[in-house]
Amino acid sequence: MIRPLKSVTTGSLVLLLLTAPVLISGTRSSIKEETPAINTTTTLSPAAKSSKQLVHEEAMVIYDSMNLKRFGLSEKAFQFAWQGYKYLLEKGRISNTDVLSICDFSQSSRRKRLYIIDVQEMKVLVNTYVAHGRNSGGEYARSFSNNPESHKSSLGFYITRSTYWGGHGLALNIDGVERGINDKADRRNIVVHGSQYVGSNFLRNNKFNGRSYGCPAVPAKDTDKVINTIKDGSCLFIYHPTKRYLQQSKILNG
Repeated sequence: MIRPLKSVTTGSLVLLLLTAPVLISGTRSSIKEETPAINTTTTLSPAAKSSKQLVHEEAMVIYDSMNLKRFGLSEKAFQFAWQGYKYLLEKGRISNTDVLSICDFSQSSRRKRLYIIDVQEMKVLVNTYVAHGRNSGGEYARSFSNNPESHKSSLGFYITRSTYWGGHGLALNIDGVERGINDKADRRNIVVHGSQYVGSNFLRNNKFNGRSYGCPAVPAKDTDKVINTIKDGSCLFIYHPTKRYLQQSKILNG
């Protein structure tokens, strides 16, 4: 489902970033996810702030300006996704820099928890359903693994690769770029593909969406749109507020 938002121009974003401390201190509420606290009321000058603090502030301004809360996207999911996107961009790992995709597995599988964001125009291109692994949980994903045959989802950052035609039709190869966390994605045949067990039609007769063997499967009707938008080197982030991942990720803690 395509849900465009009003674009944020470069000039507007610069102005928002200059006023970020005021915006943030006046609008932030406490966050209850299992993540390290971030001081959003700091009075340090921009020169004294770390690059991580600046990226976090930038993310919060973008989150508010795009009204991503209205779409249901967790603020923390976007904040970490933006941090990882900027890190991978700086390292030259991303060749398709136009889009950032986020699977927010802190949400119920009944929710449209896949977000594809145009980072140039600052708008949501696609917001749809996405499945987690069958052994990660029922309605909610709660357990994750990098092990083959675990049938669980793996968290963290991925880079999309080429497409191919397989048993599920059009599919997209993805590489896990976090060692020990999701780097066995290729060996596990973790790909983006479409399925009839995900989507509004499936939910009409089921309590929650179906589950995969670990792949971020999307509704069959959205497959072409999703894959053709994010293929060939874009950043995909699969999020859940799991302390172990947040503490071990070198991308988030580097």
